Amino acid sequence: MIIVTGATGFIGFYLVNQLHAEGFKVLAVDKSRQEEATYFEKKGIEFIQLDITDEKEFTKLPTGNIDAFINLACVQPANMPEEKYDPAQYIRVNVLGVTHILKFCQKNNIQKVLHTISHRNVQGLWEKGEMINEESPRAIRFTGRYSMFSISESAAADVIEYFNQDYGMNGIIFRLPSVYGYGHHESFFKDGKVVKTGLGVFIDNAIQGKTFEIWGDPHKGRDVVYVKDVVSAIILAIRSDKAKGIYNIASGQKLSLQQQVDTVIKVFSRKDNPSTIVYVPEKPNSIDSCVYDISKAKRELGWSPVFSFEDILIDYKKEMESGTWEFLLSRKKRMVNED
Repeated sequence: MIIVTGATGFIGFYLVNQLHAEGFKVLAVDKSRQEEATYFEKKGIEFIQLDITDEKEFTKLPTGNIDAFINLACVQPANMPEEKYDPAQYIRVNVLGVTHILKFCQKNNIQKVLHTISHRNVQGLWEKGEMINEESPRAIRFTGRYSMFSISESAAADVIEYFNQDYGMNGIIFRLPSVYGYGHHESFFKDGKVVKTGLGVFIDNAIQGKTFEIWGDPHKGRDVVYVKDVVSAIILAIRSDKAKGIYNIASGQKLSLQQQVDTVIKVFSRKDNPSTIVYVPEKPNSIDSCVYDISKAKRELGWSPVFSFEDILIDYKKEMESGTWEFLLSRKKRMVNED
């Protein structure tokens, strides 16, 4: 059995469905409510409601025949409105919750634990233009809304390494850049306010034939990865006998703003009403430049991303039209409206 916490989140939802499709026995775990339980149970996937910050709740989980424990539960700024900002919540979920998971696994002889973190703990290296690998030093920025997120995720990574070294656990950490995928780009919190992601705005503009404004340097870009490539990496890692420690799971190359706009227009714009581009170099864009070395994941996991950016958008469009992920969208809307 594979246990997945954070199962109703963006990556978790794709992962649980893919594990189930590949014949794994999977237990979906989340603090969410009855709607999520009903969805999974209709698909024949067992669901348990559990809050990882409450160690007593771990008694709800099975303790035998667990092959791997995958944690995707976390608090991040995209899910926290300004009026509910609380630095302690990052510690409760992202550090204490992870520690509870590790204690549960150590007690029940579950050797393989996989946890994902954001790439923001190397944010100070982004503008240097260098390829960032797993040995690159941390460079957390201690100002802004992502600071406590980065601090807490780095602390969780250290706790995992402690369990690896002191208890012989096979703790695996995936460091992820921006993860693209349908179901994630509708609405989220930015600086405490509900907004649509840049990709979501681009797609809407292309569909409506609107003019694109490219601000600043159009060649500025960043590393991004598709959710389905992340899911394939997770499945390879839980199947591997050698996976341990931190891995960059990214594309390994820069996607420029120009490439992004050109490809969105190519895939989503109507042929009889294509969007045009206007360049506004005097206005700065907010793209964070970063590229990650993925050679360790290639070497040790046998993983490489399959989806180019054009492939991502073609598949995104297919998923958008299929209606497969409408449950994920409705959950996201409920989360935003409740907050």
